[in-house]
Amino acid sequence: MAEKIIIGLIGESGSGKDTVADYFQEKYGAKLMRFADPLKEILHIFFDKISREDQQWLALGLRERFGHDIFPKALKRRIDNETGIVVVNGIRFWEDYEFIKSFDCGHTLYVTADQKLRWERSTKRKEKTDDGASFEKFKEMEMSETEVLVPEIGVKADFIIRNEKDLDYLLSEADRIMNEIRK
Repeated sequence: MAEKIIIGLIGESGSGKDTVADYFQEKYGAKLMRFADPLKEILHIFFDKISREDQQWLALGLRERFGHDIFPKALKRRIDNETGIVVVNGIRFWEDYEFIKSFDCGHTLYVTADQKLRWERSTKRKEKTDDGASFEKFKEMEMSETEVLVPEIGVKADFIIRNEKDLDYLLSEADRIMNEIRK
């Protein structure tokens, strides 16, 4: 069986964590998973386009009803059946962080940037229905229960990328970190 590496990504909206995840998939053949995958699957049954607010509401409701470890439980089987590099994107709660760290091969990477820069990036991507929100609304969404712990968890990460330069810088930092993890 091939060696398994689990990398949990932490980062605020617009920080660049999706870019890092996609890069790890493209360059290193990583399998991508998200803590939010079950949420998106549920919401896409009902809607073509989903919002961050809808995901936040559903996440909190499921955590309240089924326990705070509902999302790690949902991903455990998927991860257990994989080999190689697995990137799990979207650590939002301490239970998610502890889940990644519970694997001997588990590492955490925090991708972050200045709030205004992240807002500017998110308004351009139009990935979710509320990506065009005003800066005030963006700041308000970052105070949601699903977002507020991200910086606190991030500082505990094994690796941190402050993504405030260009794409080449972000990807070179991702390579540096991957090389360190693979040692």
